[in-house]
Amino acid sequence: MYIADKYWNHMIGDSDDSLTLVEYLAAKQKEEISVGEILNDFGVDKLQGNFRNPDIPLVFTDSEGWETDIHYAICLITDLAAILLECKINRTVRLRELFDDIDEEAIAEIRVTATAQELKLIDRALLDFAAAPLAYDMSEMVSEEDMLEMAAVCDRLRKELLA
Repeated sequence: MYIADKYWNHMIGDSDDSLTLVEYLAAKQKEEISVGEILNDFGVDKLQGNFRNPDIPLVFTDSEGWETDIHYAICLITDLAAILLECKINRTVRLRELFDDIDEEAIAEIRVTATAQELKLIDRALLDFAAAPLAYDMSEMVSEEDMLEMAAVCDRLRKELLA
C-alpha cells in the first residue's frame, strides 16, 4: 500500500481519530463513499472551513444510535487526504492494512472520492495547517516539534495529492 510507506503511521493515521475514521468507513458497508458524505456525517461541513479550533463537536451517530466523535478536525482532514492519495494511486484502500483489528465482516476495500470543490477544501486546510500548525487546537496535546514535523508531512501530502 502506497501511503503506508510514506504517510500512514508517520504523523498521519496514527491517532484515535484515525481509527474512528477507518472504523466508520468499514461500517458504512459501501464500496465507494464521497468525502462530502464523510464530512457531512461527522458534521465537519458545519465548520465552514475553520479547522483550527472548532467549537462544534464532530460526532457521527451510527444506525444503532452509538455516537463516535472526532477530537481534531485537522486529523480527519489529513487522514482523508492520505486515503484519497491511496485511492488516486491504487483506486481503492484496503482498510485492514490501515488498522488490522477492523471487524472481519466489514467491507475490506473502499474507494473514497472527492469533487473538485472538496479537493479545494482539503487543499486549503492542509495549506493552512502547514503554514500555522501551532494555531490548531491539537497543539495543546502535541509537542511543538511534532506539530512542525506533521506540518511538513502534510505539506508533502498536499502537493502529492493535488499534483
